Amino acid sequence: MSQATADPRLIAARAAPKRRVRLSWTDPVFRSVVWQVLIVGVVLLIGWYFIRNTSENLAARHIATGFGFLDRVAGIPIGESLLPYNPAVNTYGRALLIGVLNTLQVAVIGVVLATILGTLIGIGRLSRNWLLSKLTAFYVETLRDLPLLLQLLFWYTVLQGLPGPKQAWHLGNIAFLSNRGMRLPELDWQPAHTWALLAFVCGIFGTLLANRRATKRQQATGIRPAVWPAVLAMLVGIPVAVWLVLGAPFQVELPVLRGFNFQGGGSLSPEYFALMLGLVIYTASYIAEIVRSGIQAIPLGQWEAAGALGLSSGQVLRQIILPQAMRIIIPPMTSQYLNLTKNSSLAVAIGFQDIVSIANTTLNQTGQAIEGIAVIMGVYLTISLSISLFMNWYNARIALVER
Repeated sequence: MSQATADPRLIAARAAPKRRVRLSWTDPVFRSVVWQVLIVGVVLLIGWYFIRNTSENLAARHIATGFGFLDRVAGIPIGESLLPYNPAVNTYGRALLIGVLNTLQVAVIGVVLATILGTLIGIGRLSRNWLLSKLTAFYVETLRDLPLLLQLLFWYTVLQGLPGPKQAWHLGNIAFLSNRGMRLPELDWQPAHTWALLAFVCGIFGTLLANRRATKRQQATGIRPAVWPAVLAMLVGIPVAVWLVLGAPFQVELPVLRGFNFQGGGSLSPEYFALMLGLVIYTASYIAEIVRSGIQAIPLGQWEAAGALGLSSGQVLRQIILPQAMRIIIPPMTSQYLNLTKNSSLAVAIGFQDIVSIANTTLNQTGQAIEGIAVIMGVYLTISLSISLFMNWYNARIALVER
């Protein structure tokens, strides 16, 4: 564009001198920046004061600080551990790691079981069967009003009142339940099983990719290609093939009563069993209400339209209602997952050695109270943030996107 045909207003704007930006307290942006800087400065100043004051007090009392104690021999007996542990040889660091793994074991399994049980109870409350609806309502209204600690103590007392190993309740002489806990058959784990498990995990990712490709194909052509042969091959065929190639080891160790207790097989201690029962049953009562309210939030017309297509009630629930309700269910469900994880710290009341129990013993023996509390806070903060990040990612993935 030539100078003659240019807009005169544009030429004048370019020729005009630039105005200096004046920072004024009447500017809301300037005020917000100033307040944020002041608040951050005050928080840092308070934190510096507490850290300095704590350091001076510890030094005055000749109390050592730092995490050097993690390399010292622990001497803490631990009844349940996922890793080999010898209190006469292993350090406090390994003992705390076992505590972290025990906490993760409770949190992960508890979340899965509570989700399944809570979903079933939430759906049961909406059942047309009068007895099922009332029983599930009684379950929710009763267990939500009882303190979790009381429920944990109740289940632990019940398990302690079971008969001894010689009179243990059994299922076909394979699984045994007594006041020593539960004894189950245990697979003799070999490297072949590890490789087969890795192949199965890879098959899960392959299944997700196959479903995504089939969905894109359906959106483009209106025809969804069959994915079940590929899914069957990835989830069953490849893992089984890996297991067979590596020798197909399969040996199950059964529990056997010898003397006053069972030997062999896998075991669930009364403490762990009571903790899982209490956490799952208590959290499921809240999850049930979340699921029920999520389903009821879907318009009734969705049920009627699906019924007009000839779908059964189960098909409507699985394929139409629940996928839509998930967008409502996921955010409050995240809070329940976090609550279950943090409530697992009550394990110390019934003697299960999680991170809280082991860290408390560690700080009592070493005197490193600040470091011990910091470890507990760091573990729960890391687990909670990980759960929140994953659930937020999943929530964003299933959210409706306006185009």
